[in-house]
Amino acid sequence: QVRLVESGGGLVQAGGSLRLSCTATGSIRSINTMGWYRQGPGKSRELVASHTTVGTITYADSVKGRFTISRDNAENTVYLQMTSLKPEDTAVYYCKFGQRGLDHWGQGTQVTVSS
Repeated sequence: QVRLVESGGGLVQAGGSLRLSCTATGSIRSINTMGWYRQGPGKSRELVASHTTVGTITYADSVKGRFTISRDNAENTVYLQMTSLKPEDTAVYYCKFGQRGLDHWGQGTQVTVSS
């Protein structure tokens, strides 16, 4: 089993920055993908960014140039540095860990951007 612990998030004004982190513990394989998804009010959950252990990175078009995903493989931790935040970035952000065809989700952390 895999457990995810998220931290970060909170309330910030438009144009501000926040950093999210997520650490995976448990039965971790050497090849996996960690990433962030978000679900805004009345919206479906969507990919924000993902990062594999071999360095493949994917960003949603809406966050390119503003968000940066990074990871520490030794600590099984993924970070999401969010800058130039916009009110439309307001959502619950979820960490996802995937390996061997199975996905595990964190409990979610609220990010609220005020205008």
